[in-house]
Amino acid sequence: MPASIFEGGFGFPLMVVHRDALEHNVATMAAFVRDHGLELAPHAKTHMSAEIAAMQLAAGAWGLTVATPRQAKTVRGFGADRIMVANQVVDPAGLAWAADELERDAAFEFLSFADSVTGVDILAGHAGARPFGVLVELGHEGGRAGCRTLDELLRVAAHVQETPGVELAGVAGYEGGLSTADEVRKYLVSLQEAVEYIRVRNPILSVGGSQWFDVIGRELVATQARILLRSGAYVSHDDGYYRERTPFNRIDGELRPALEVWAHVLSTPEPGLAIVCMGKRDAPYDEGLPIPRRGGVTVLKMQDQHAIVRADGLKPGDLLAFGISHPCTAFDKWRVLPLVDRDYRVVGTINTSFQGD
Repeated sequence: MPASIFEGGFGFPLMVVHRDALEHNVATMAAFVRDHGLELAPHAKTHMSAEIAAMQLAAGAWGLTVATPRQAKTVRGFGADRIMVANQVVDPAGLAWAADELERDAAFEFLSFADSVTGVDILAGHAGARPFGVLVELGHEGGRAGCRTLDELLRVAAHVQETPGVELAGVAGYEGGLSTADEVRKYLVSLQEAVEYIRVRNPILSVGGSQWFDVIGRELVATQARILLRSGAYVSHDDGYYRERTPFNRIDGELRPALEVWAHVLSTPEPGLAIVCMGKRDAPYDEGLPIPRRGGVTVLKMQDQHAIVRADGLKPGDLLAFGISHPCTAFDKWRVLPLVDRDYRVVGTINTSFQGD
């Protein structure tokens, strides 16, 4: 029988991945996209794990999404035959790798975004024998990237179609920064309009963070395009940021938190105050502090290697469990995470490769 994480051999703090939750989340999102006529290109920047990527691809994912050419090279090593860089790519080394890979493997598909004529020219200038597939990005006011008007998008799209070395594949957008469902719907209408105006056979429309895919599933059902959803945080979910924002709070189904951190109490220097050996290097803190599993415990703040908690009745040596908020800054803190069953027996490992190793 596999050993439990509590039976020795494991040091703390320790982040674990719950197998049942991970498998449930992968199956849940695969069913969601299938039921809504979408396809899933999950954002691998969340986990950068070969084991999790294999689960997502086996469940029917179109391919994998990444944010940088370095990540693209890494997930190519995971076995992804289709990769979408959901970003503007201007890095010469990354583009050289992509051009070489496209020439080496005729079955390999590589897509990236462009929102300017200059960006298109950079792509074209590094193209090899096969052109780079381009999704012209439509943004919104206050958004992080993307053409701000339909006219601007059409100018960029026309430039792609006129330029050797690049090939127009469709339109892309990101609705995750919008605050309300009404804002998302209006933005999706703009994306649909952009798809209708570009002249591409079997166009792709790529969208999707992890907060509004229910709206996407409803609003884009009749769009004459191949819808690639890029959600990534769903795979491990969390007990904080995404627990509050998941679309499954509005529709049938659920995601389950798969990540948990265990850490010892080191000191109780004042009544009602404890110091725990879990810090910013061990757990995310950018979108909310860790969430104690034990009642009566509150995390007050995080330091590099310590968490300051308010609680009564703790003593040095006590072992506490914490859920996390924001999985995208959780996986990158660990190179190897134990995969555990419901009894915390180790049934495998999840390895991460955030630096391309």
